[in-house]
Amino acid sequence: MVRTENEEGAIRAIEAIFRGGIRIAEITMTVPGAIRALEKVADEFGDQMVLGAGTVLDPETARACMLAGAEFFVTPSLNLKTIEMAKRYSKVITPGALTPTEVLTAWEAGADAVKIFPCSAVGGAKYIKALRAPFPQIEMIPTGGVSLENIGDFLRAGACAAGVGAELIDNANIHEGHYEVFEERAKRFIEAIAKARA
Repeated sequence: MVRTENEEGAIRAIEAIFRGGIRIAEITMTVPGAIRALEKVADEFGDQMVLGAGTVLDPETARACMLAGAEFFVTPSLNLKTIEMAKRYSKVITPGALTPTEVLTAWEAGADAVKIFPCSAVGGAKYIKALRAPFPQIEMIPTGGVSLENIGDFLRAGACAAGVGAELIDNANIHEGHYEVFEERAKRFIEAIAKARA
């Protein structure tokens, strides 16, 4: 998840994690100039990277992101009309949910996976494991508090993937121009995921 203070920072951060081996990125709509950043990254990487839009709050924003090159959408909350928009155009959608009722509602509405947010605030990997017991058929992606130290725990608890934010890309390093830090972190996350799945 790329949540930066400006468009240029988002683009350069994605270039860095790409060099580190990550082939999927989400630019949040909280980034000033996010739509332009989506367009530029989509043009630069083409089909080398799966690009998505995050913090999508409504179907109108989803449609604008789609036209800019987003292949998937992530929302912080449950909006059934946004799910409907994504499905209409055969795009992947991962709506945010927290409670069991929200998780099931999102899945029944057509979510490809359900973003469990804010996961760390309610128990982290233990919460994913608890949700997976009654909902083994639902693909879950925890976000909020995912780090190098706990990503393996989330995957072993049954998460199909994990959303990583500031633990991968932080504004302090962007301010200092240290994009190489993101490349190294990307490599370490890939190693941690491989180890957890082995």
